[in-house]
Amino acid sequence: MEPLKNKSNNPLDENKQWMSRLPENLWDIPLYNISIPGSHDSMSYCLDKTSPLEPELPVLLSVLDKFVPCFARAIILRWAKTQALSVTQQLNAGVRYLDLRIAHRPDDPSPVLYFAHGLFTHITVKEAFLEILAWLLANPTEVVMLACRRVQDFTPEHHLHLISSLHSVFGPKLCPKHETPTLRVMWKMGYQVILSYDDVIAQFYDFLWPSVPYWWANTTSVNKLIHYLEERKQEGRPGGFFVAGLNLTEDFWYIVTHLFGSMKKMTIPKLPVMYLWVQTQHPGKSGDATNIIAEDLIGSDRFVSAVINLNSKLILEKNPSPH
Repeated sequence: MEPLKNKSNNPLDENKQWMSRLPENLWDIPLYNISIPGSHDSMSYCLDKTSPLEPELPVLLSVLDKFVPCFARAIILRWAKTQALSVTQQLNAGVRYLDLRIAHRPDDPSPVLYFAHGLFTHITVKEAFLEILAWLLANPTEVVMLACRRVQDFTPEHHLHLISSLHSVFGPKLCPKHETPTLRVMWKMGYQVILSYDDVIAQFYDFLWPSVPYWWANTTSVNKLIHYLEERKQEGRPGGFFVAGLNLTEDFWYIVTHLFGSMKKMTIPKLPVMYLWVQTQHPGKSGDATNIIAEDLIGSDRFVSAVINLNSKLILEKNPSPH
């Protein structure tokens, strides 16, 4: 299966409408058996260097921020920024799973919510949702999964504010969780959004899907990352949606010993190994199949196309060559 080609001169847009270009014999396969590219910490491209620090940061970084804030924040930003493309650019590039770490800024008395990863974003959750909606309206055959994560510690007010915002923005585009989400069903019903919500409150709303498992290796070693993902695959895939996190993670001591490093400098040299691993994967119902594969630095390599092209293996399964 060839990646989508369109009229745009921007090579990052070649997969802008890849779902609509899948062969018809894949339209009735549940999307959790399709290969889908995702982005890790999708909104970290717009972190606000002047915002409060996220409370989960190590205490020593907070102390450093008090005494040498310019130095500390430059370090935090270099390691916290996992994406360079805007959410619209990521969607244009073919990303269909957005990892949304949602939080309330401690310096904001209102219930307004932001995204967070070390620091908080300068755009609000509602603003990002409206940007995603505009993209969906312009691309009516594409389906996006929004994973609202890190919301377990919300107050009831924050939950209601977020859920109300989601429903008011996406409304009839939200696929209810009782549906089997195939492309044919989504297109017929006008659904474009599968909304995963990482809290038990999701059970009370028909349009909130349960939390999607995210396989996270928590390592800076690409070899350990691949080994971890292969071990998880041997345990068998979940029944529904799940994410193989193809992202490296630094800890406090790694940052301390790489003060002038960055997430980008750590990751870029290791992308070729990750790319080779992606090419060996396959979607489907079998226990060793993958579904969503998420990566940092979307647009830095051919990751998105590689994940999309795994669906050609499903096409071959459905159309075996004659003996």
